[in-house]
This record gives sequence, structure tokens and C-alpha cells, in this order.
Amino acid sequence: MTKRPTILDVARTARVSKSTVSLVLQSSSLVKAETAETVRAAMAEVGYVYNRAAANLRSTSVGLIGLVINDLRNPFFTEFATSVQMALSAKGYATVVANSDEDPDLQAQLIGSMIEHGVSALIISPAYGEPERSFGPIIRAGVPAMQVLRQVEARRDHIPFSSFDYIRGGELATRHLLEQGAKNIAFVGGLEGRAITNERMAGYLKVMAETGSEPLVFHGRSSRSFGNAAADLITNKHPEIDAAVCFNDLVALGMLSGFARLGRKLGKEFCLVGFDDIEECAQVWPQLSSVSCDIAAFGQHTASAMLEWLEKDKHPETEYRAGVELIVRSSSLRVPAR
Repeated sequence: MTKRPTILDVARTARVSKSTVSLVLQSSSLVKAETAETVRAAMAEVGYVYNRAAANLRSTSVGLIGLVINDLRNPFFTEFATSVQMALSAKGYATVVANSDEDPDLQAQLIGSMIEHGVSALIISPAYGEPERSFGPIIRAGVPAMQVLRQVEARRDHIPFSSFDYIRGGELATRHLLEQGAKNIAFVGGLEGRAITNERMAGYLKVMAETGSEPLVFHGRSSRSFGNAAADLITNKHPEIDAAVCFNDLVALGMLSGFARLGRKLGKEFCLVGFDDIEECAQVWPQLSSVSCDIAAFGQHTASAMLEWLEKDKHPETEYRAGVELIVRSSSLRVPAR
């Protein structure tokens, strides 16, 4: 008995993805006319017949949006994913959430699988490395997709980018420390050479250059363990450093713990500012000053932009930057010496 041709046979013959064939079968405007014609020719060649009744029974993926996050262990990204999922759910869309764990190979696999399962759109906070493997299939399949919080794909006409004004955040934090009387301010955390590290550090470097101060940078992983080790390094090897802007709150919380272990008092002996203002900043003691990125509002904005793209064919702006503000707490307020 001859095997009945499948959608995969059509995709292989047309040299496109399964999701592209699906979009053609749905008469989607997201597929270019020439691509659709190639797919229809392949259908005729392999003898594929579209069973619409069966397809209707499989339509549970309609309204399904894929959300791929680089590090769900970080509360900043977890809150973003939650905010997006809740905003989409309120409009009747389901969300499938996946953690790429900063692994570009896993990210490409996750995105490919989501495309194959017919997601309506993708929202990606990307891992670094080999962007073509992840974003090339999205562009070829014509699936609406946004990259958020980090930019790794340069083709923003196809994959628009949304994030925060990180440069402004670094400026606010550094100027605040100078106003507190800090003389030697360091930037701590962030892997060297990463675009996101350079962006978050840029505001700090700008203010240091304006004031004629020497920048002091300690690169490392954006983790509590690195921050804890940095507290030891600065105390033992660089006692002249009296303040720091951290790459993120996890690094700052690690430094806060390290200084507590060393008996070094924040505010009196050292001023510290984090970045992101995750919930824990207001719950630790001393409370941690931080550059606030309203991640809940940003998640809602991201969801709204994607829904307008899907429902009203309104393409998001190629780049969007949300504002930031500095939340000052006791960790960066200079306590007069007695």
C-alpha cells in the first residue's frame, strides 16, 4: 500500500519548513507570493491533498505564542515571562515557555520545535551565539517574532527589538554615587565583550570620563557567587574602591552578602547600587539601591505590541526603549562617620 503524502513531504520538496507549508494551507498573508507558489507546486508534485476537516481538529495551536527565555533562574527574566504570559492569557492566547539556559544550540532547537508545532508568534530573550541558527528559520517561515532585553539579530525589520534605556540607568547610578561623595567607583559584573555588558556599562563609563575619573571594571558572571567573590577581591586587593555599580542585582546581592561576612558596612564604608530592581532588593538588609526597570509593565507592553502585530497587522517599531529610574535605598546612602 502506497504511503499517503504528508505535509513533511511537501516541505522537503519545496525546501521550506513545515510551518511555512501550514501557513500556505491557511492562505496566510505572512508568506511571500513566490514562496506560496513554490509550496503549491510541491503539493501537486507529491500528490498531497489537504484534509481541512482533520486540520480543524488539530487547530489547538491557533493562538499559541512561544516564549523562549535565556535564563529563567534569574528573577528578572522570570518576572518578564510571567507578565507576558498573563497579558496574553487575558486576551485569550496560550503561551508555551521554554528556558534556553544561555545555550544557543538549545535555543535553536526550541525555536525550531515551536515553529514545527505551528506557534502563531515568538517572543525571545536570546542567548548569545550563532543568531542565524535561531532567527534564520523564523524569518524564512514568516513567523512574527520579537527579540527582547538583548539584541543578537541585526535584521530588526524582520525581528524588532525592545529593551530598556540601560545607558541612562548606568548614568543615574554613577552620578548618584558621586553625589554621595564616592571617590573611586567600580563597575562589577557582566561577561567581557558581551553587548549587554557594554550597554549597561556605557553610562558608567560616560560619567567617569566626564568627571576625569579612572574607570575600574571587574568583569564576571552575573551571579551572586561572583558578587560575593568580588567583595573579597575589592576589600583585600583594592581597598581604595569605595563604591560600585553592579551589572545586575544578583551581583549586587552577592556583594552585599560578602561585605556582611567581612564586616564592611554599606553606606558608611562602601556604597552599592544594583541594576534591575528585582523584588528582593527591598527585602534584604540593608535594602539595596537599584536601577529600576519596570519589567512587569515592559512585559505587558511586549504582549500588546505582539497582539497588535497579529490582530491588526501593525508591525512593532524596529527598536523600543523603556525608561528607567534609580530607586535609592540605604545601601548607597552615605552615613556620616562618627
